[in-house]
Amino acid sequence: MVTFPASRRLRLGRVSRPGTIYLLTTTTWNRARLFRDHDCARAVARLCHAERTWPGATCLAWVLMPDHWHGLIELHDGEVASAMRRFKSLATKEVNRLKRRRSPVWQKGFHDAGLRSDADVRAAARYLVANPVRAGLVGRVNDYPYWNAVWL
Repeated sequence: MVTFPASRRLRLGRVSRPGTIYLLTTTTWNRARLFRDHDCARAVARLCHAERTWPGATCLAWVLMPDHWHGLIELHDGEVASAMRRFKSLATKEVNRLKRRRSPVWQKGFHDAGLRSDADVRAAARYLVANPVRAGLVGRVNDYPYWNAVWL
């Protein structure tokens, strides 16, 4: 019997399908509240819709919380894992450059869920951008600066 490390077992059966919209979540290293720092949060926010961040995909909506990031991406080609790896790598480089450090920014891995219909996409976007309100960071979605959606 072949055994795999836990992180590899999670990827078994994971399939990336072009044309599918994925809800993605990744957390900061040790759940550090790194993005309470506005300079770090602004740097990562700039990357979220930058074309260079998502070759082969389009970022439709995102929210950057103090200790995690949620996004909705539409995959055009390639793998979801490659898209997330690129985003996390670019964000890490920006944060470490700003803070003049060499430390991990993100936990290894991420959570993804492929969405099935347009109704699921809109519901996921509303859920995602309301995260700061549910977390008690702000009273209204528009009061939180680190989110965006293409439908605006």
